[in-house]
Amino acid sequence: MRFRKHKILYILLAMLMVASILATAVSAASYKKGSSGSTVKQIQTKLKQWGYYDGSIDGVFGSGTEKAVKYFQKKNGLTADGVAGSATLAALGINAGSSSGSGNSGGDVALLARLISAEARGEPYSGQVAVGAVVLNRVEHPSFPNTISGVIYQSGAFTCLYDGQWNQPVADSAYKAAREALAGADPTGGAIYYFNPNTATSSWIWSRPLIVTIGKHRFCS
Repeated sequence: MRFRKHKILYILLAMLMVASILATAVSAASYKKGSSGSTVKQIQTKLKQWGYYDGSIDGVFGSGTEKAVKYFQKKNGLTADGVAGSATLAALGINAGSSSGSGNSGGDVALLARLISAEARGEPYSGQVAVGAVVLNRVEHPSFPNTISGVIYQSGAFTCLYDGQWNQPVADSAYKAAREALAGADPTGGAIYYFNPNTATSSWIWSRPLIVTIGKHRFCS
């Protein structure tokens, strides 16, 4: 009987240890008020670079950082809870394994395809590849974030994130176009901007030098 009680106790202790390890793993994947460290610095840097945060890059997740995270989440269709979990980190371009560079992972393909579909649905195939190429050209350009997710989620960069198009089903052709753009295809010749002259509301965009017109979009440097 005593042996059985000890065995049950050992089992319970083992279960508690496993639960503790799992809880630690979950908490390590998210950052909230009170967190600190290098990842918090990355969060602050990204938010400041894109105009969501105006505080110090000190690696301390305080009220200012929490407010900036909520603002970013609200603007980008995420749960605005002020906690930088996996979805928010991915949107910021600092998710595990892809914190820099354009990459060519399945996640990159899916994200780029959704952007292409939302921005260029109904455009000729070359125009869809061109939109993907613009994103990748921005990744390589010093004036823009250096990840695909960073470019796409940059505040105000793409209207599809605000007009409902982002949540529409992704066209099959967009996946093919995304892969082609990631493989290096660029029908734009290096463009970092594009716009539809029939719907553009910014007078500034007309000042950008035209490189090529594909479908309804003008692609500019």
